[in-house]
Amino acid sequence: MRRSPRSLVGGTPQATFPIGFDGRELPAQEGQSIAAVLWAAGILAWRTTREGGAPRGAFCGIGSCYDCLVTVNGRPNRRACLVPARPGDAVTTQEGTGHADLAV
Repeated sequence: MRRSPRSLVGGTPQATFPIGFDGRELPAQEGQSIAAVLWAAGILAWRTTREGGAPRGAFCGIGSCYDCLVTVNGRPNRRACLVPARPGDAVTTQEGTGHADLAV
């Protein structure tokens, strides 16, 4: 028998709700972080660095490193590993500081 984290804790799948990511609709479950939703969809990078535009995604997973920054509902610099997904969230890839279109 193949064991999974879900089978070890006796969990059952929860109902999903949609969030948007760069124009795509992704299924999310209550309690999932935005990073977890993106990982589940096979998306591993959702930010580019200020210098050079290198791709970044989750690194530490606990909110210490800032590699997982995304823009959520128009607010830049949100740590995807800490922000819970909410129905209807609009998440977009963050480029550089996330302030380019804010004239900051």
